[in-house]
Amino acid sequence: MARHIYHAAVRWSDMDAYRHVNNVQYLRYLEEARVDMMFTLGQREGAKTLSEGVVIARHEIDYKRPLVWRAEPVRVETWVTRIGAARFTLAYEIRDDEQVYATALSVLVPYSLVEQRPRRLTEEERAYLDRFLEPQDESAGRSARA
Repeated sequence: MARHIYHAAVRWSDMDAYRHVNNVQYLRYLEEARVDMMFTLGQREGAKTLSEGVVIARHEIDYKRPLVWRAEPVRVETWVTRIGAARFTLAYEIRDDEQVYATALSVLVPYSLVEQRPRRLTEEERAYLDRFLEPQDESAGRSARA
């Protein structure tokens, strides 16, 4: 099992009037990491259909500490906590070597753009996602029930 690692640039414009990264930007960091994991790497690794239609059913973010502008990127670690027949859950940490700035979960649903409806995961998609699977303890709280 492995985590997908993405380095997101912290832009000066990401900061708000309180001089820390605005909460909306955290969703953008998650999106950049997710696109890199599913679209870029997924296509190279045989899970091409993940880039042809996946929608977000839910996001959950816990902000741990303020992130401020810096020259070095922030690391977004992404892994899979659950794989169902027609949905899967990604967990994330936005962090550097010293601290975690935020943790998050996203529930994703494969979606047929042609039929305009949710679809089931293919075997290739399941195999790709399984590489990143770190099942989460169900007693760990609400986040585990994504």
